[in-house]
Amino acid sequence: MSSLDFRDNLLGISWVDSGWVPILNPGNVLDYFSERSNPFYDRTCNNEVVKMQRLTLEHLNQMVGVEYILLHAQEPILYIIRKQQRQSPTQVISLADYYIIAGVVYQAPDLGTVISSRALSAVHGIQSAFDEAMSYCRYHPSKGYWWHFKDQEEREKAKPKSKKKEEPSSLFQRHRVDTLLLDLRSKFPPTFYQPKPGEKPIPVEVKKEPEPPTETVKQEEREPATKSSAPAPPSKPPPEKRARLQ
Repeated sequence: MSSLDFRDNLLGISWVDSGWVPILNPGNVLDYFSERSNPFYDRTCNNEVVKMQRLTLEHLNQMVGVEYILLHAQEPILYIIRKQQRQSPTQVISLADYYIIAGVVYQAPDLGTVISSRALSAVHGIQSAFDEAMSYCRYHPSKGYWWHFKDQEEREKAKPKSKKKEEPSSLFQRHRVDTLLLDLRSKFPPTFYQPKPGEKPIPVEVKKEPEPPTETVKQEEREPATKSSAPAPPSKPPPEKRARLQ
């Protein structure tokens, strides 16, 4: 079974005989193709009969059956050989074509094989694209469907985070803040201060203002009292009542 499969599937193999490559020409290319180790050559063809009978290739036109001919030659690198079924001296049916490039023999694919291969490649690419797209699809009953791409997460991580530009404060704002801070500092002076970050805080000595002596306080209290006991300016007497004349 393996030999039959190997013979049937000839599109994926090639054959070469390195001993023939330097001397290959249009006159001996059919002899090179008819080597026993060549898997593309059919030994039941008319070429084999002519070769055994030591006849020329011109006798192939008078025979019926499978034969090989040299279809095209482009020395020294390219030769095309055709396998055909001869039914009469003027009627033949083409079966397969073989091309020899730098001594390596390949079978040329037919049109149906080419179309089938291209269609299979296209279907495989489309199916792979759908499979990859489905791998990024996510679903949740509360959210529904969405796309989740791995490259998107990597791009977001790689992107540098842009800092928002802070608007500079106005002169009024700076002056107002400084005034408020000075007011708070005067009302609540600090009890400790730290020279450098990480160092131990040092207590601050708060200077207390000296209290005024009691005599001065009493004197200040007396002064407003004396000012209040001073005689008020005389007020005008009420106008005298005059008797009415009868």
